[in-house]
Amino acid sequence: MVIPVVAVVAAALWAAWAARPPKATGDGASLADYERFRAAMERSTAAPVPAERG
Repeated sequence: MVIPVVAVVAAALWAAWAARPPKATGDGASLADYERFRAAMERSTAAPVPAERG
């Protein structure tokens, strides 16, 4: 009977942790993160890789 009790307690703790409200981030941090993401995506698609010819 110990294993099911431990499993239920672990599941309850995980559910409580997973359901917690997300941390609020400031708009400045979010916008800076988005700009870094956009810059990285532009760098990764700026130079097309030549296609292999077969």
